[in-house]
Amino acid sequence: MEMTIRLTVRTALWRSHVARIVNEVDGLVPVVKGNGYGFGRVELARLAAEFADTVAVGTVHELDGLPDGLHPVVLTPTLAPPATTLPILTIGNDVHLDVLDGWNGRVVVKLASSMQRYGRGIELVDAARRRGLDVVGVSIHPPLAGTVADHRNEVVAALDGVEPGSTVWVSHLDPDAAASLPDTHTYRLRLGTALWHGDKSFLRLSADVIDVRPVAAGSPCGYHQAPVAADGHLVMVGAGSANGVTTLADGRSPFHFEQRRLALHEAPHMHTSMAFVPLGDPVPPIGASIDLQRPLTMTLVDEYDWQ
Repeated sequence: MEMTIRLTVRTALWRSHVARIVNEVDGLVPVVKGNGYGFGRVELARLAAEFADTVAVGTVHELDGLPDGLHPVVLTPTLAPPATTLPILTIGNDVHLDVLDGWNGRVVVKLASSMQRYGRGIELVDAARRRGLDVVGVSIHPPLAGTVADHRNEVVAALDGVEPGSTVWVSHLDPDAAASLPDTHTYRLRLGTALWHGDKSFLRLSADVIDVRPVAAGSPCGYHQAPVAADGHLVMVGAGSANGVTTLADGRSPFHFEQRRLALHEAPHMHTSMAFVPLGDPVPPIGASIDLQRPLTMTLVDEYDWQ
């Protein structure tokens, strides 16, 4: 029995959701950064290439493996220019300009937002042009906090001083809010979570049980030999910190069987998690696939089941 974290996708329904979003958004830029939202970055980029000519990746290190013909936008500023001028880079301050000295590609200038992460004033656009860079637009990134209306208002306020007719790359707006922006500019809406995870009922994350053993109350178990609290069973789940599996923020176990949470005996090991099931509660057998409650963006999936 191999240990496996598996993502099961109800493919037709999931693709239908993605297609609906694509049809609603003109100028959509699908985001395929990180681990590809749990689907794998390269696999997700291949799917995105079916309906888009531009994708957003997280860093210059995520450029490898993209399908030919895609135009990548790198969302995080870099402190060293890439060897190619293919990607559109993001700049958010003067230092980001300095490190691109001699690099003659395209850039998006990130404007300051309430995120207070990257970005400066509109004067950075002129500074980039003076360096000989091809400025293909500005970027505005509101926070997650607040309402969609708040996000839209922040984008509109940031347009002050942005050259009419130029391209504005925006995030954290829904299709209706994006469509209602002033028609003085062209907009590229970047979507990641809403596009790929918009309806999580189409997705199931699970892990395999690879061993089960009975234990008596007081038996020392695990790395730290902590005694179990009662008679029951130890359940070894083939998932651990190597896959990004941890306890939830409140310390609870992320594993479920028959709609019951399986308590962890101790923190997940690198490739195994030890759960404890008290006597009388349902015990998953070896080979069972149990539910795993984890953000897909933080989970390394071993196997995909496209149903």
